[in-house]
Amino acid sequence: MNKIVTGEDGRTRCAWSASAPEFDAYHDTEWGYPVGDDIRLFEKICLESFQSGLSWRTILVKRENFRAAFCGFDWDRVAAFTDADVERLLKDASIIRHRGKIGAVINNARRAQELVEEFGSLAAFFWSYEPDPENLPEPQTQSTSSESIALSKALKKRGWKFVGPTTVFAFMQAMGLINDHATGCYCREKADRARSAFTKPV
Repeated sequence: MNKIVTGEDGRTRCAWSASAPEFDAYHDTEWGYPVGDDIRLFEKICLESFQSGLSWRTILVKRENFRAAFCGFDWDRVAAFTDADVERLLKDASIIRHRGKIGAVINNARRAQELVEEFGSLAAFFWSYEPDPENLPEPQTQSTSSESIALSKALKKRGWKFVGPTTVFAFMQAMGLINDHATGCYCREKADRARSAFTKPV
């Protein structure tokens, strides 16, 4: 299976980026670049949870709606949501109206508060599960890894929900904990440079 495609601009990209018009910019500027910002990390793991059983395009086109619905993913504000907020969100057609996933975001916001108290930041915790770049397999050949399994178990142990190993692996790919751009994709080198310049949170 060919993992790269050549765009109209002559650049080679990961093949999945051509499957929807919204993916080009996301692929070129976000996916696979290292993120140390806690809000972005929390947002992404929540959106990956919403994606479970759905396509990423479904979530990406609604991302601004999710941000509005969940207070910009400020977990302190989301942690204060009540049952009335759940019912309100279940009536919001601009997001995915799934009671379990909505409840998971609220629960995970409370768990994020605990995690920050314990580790100082979400970034410090998540990046402690960064795989050794020297021991990674060929890009885009797996949907889980030993590190995503370990991170999933650690989160579940702390009470997080909708954070299975596949969901967590997708999160790690997107947030640059690994560079999973395909060999030959023009963004792979860009992501490597960004990772080299990135200061790992501790």
